[in-house]
Amino acid sequence: MDEPDPRALDAMYGELLHTEDAALAAARESAVAAGMPAIEVSAQHAKLLTLLATISHATSVLEIGTLAGYSTIALARGVGATGRVVTLEYEPRHAEVARANLAAAGVDDRVEIVVGAALDTLPTLAERGERFDMFFVDADKENNVAYVTWALELATPGAVLVVDNIARFGRVLDPAPDDRQALAVRDMFAMMGEHPRLDTAAIQTVGTKGWDGFAVAVIQP
Repeated sequence: MDEPDPRALDAMYGELLHTEDAALAAARESAVAAGMPAIEVSAQHAKLLTLLATISHATSVLEIGTLAGYSTIALARGVGATGRVVTLEYEPRHAEVARANLAAAGVDDRVEIVVGAALDTLPTLAERGERFDMFFVDADKENNVAYVTWALELATPGAVLVVDNIARFGRVLDPAPDDRQALAVRDMFAMMGEHPRLDTAAIQTVGTKGWDGFAVAVIQP
């Protein structure tokens, strides 16, 4: 018997659990049509984001890295009609596509897209007195330590932090000297492991997105 394909298992889960609805599928397809890289989270991971927001009773979420809004839709569903999501996106063209997808999904009224480099816009959120119950970091990996540091500053007590792309197809284990993304992920884990306010788990995944994973942490007061 041939060894089962993890991608086929992902597809089976999606079919049985009805994980990706029409709005999410349209968001994923719009990214392809716009020439964006296919780096959005998988349907199962999007559902997990929705559930984490729901389980943690998050009413405010900060997302770093919008792309076409696939994960943004998932987070907006998790906070419900009275919650809000602030999502930071570097590329204006990506933000434009995301706005259309959020409107099509019926969640645009609870999402604010902030365009610009996240390290430039995060201080503005702090100046506004923003605080968040959940964070999802899925942007340039080289700045992950800075993004986690900002999450610590902007978090409500007990906030949930999720960081995507932590395995990099295993390259994080022994990164090449010039693999800045893998090195940055290792630096992030070194920081998270020693920080007294972070309680963190690392979860590896296989499936439609290959070998990767995500970190989930609780930010203590």
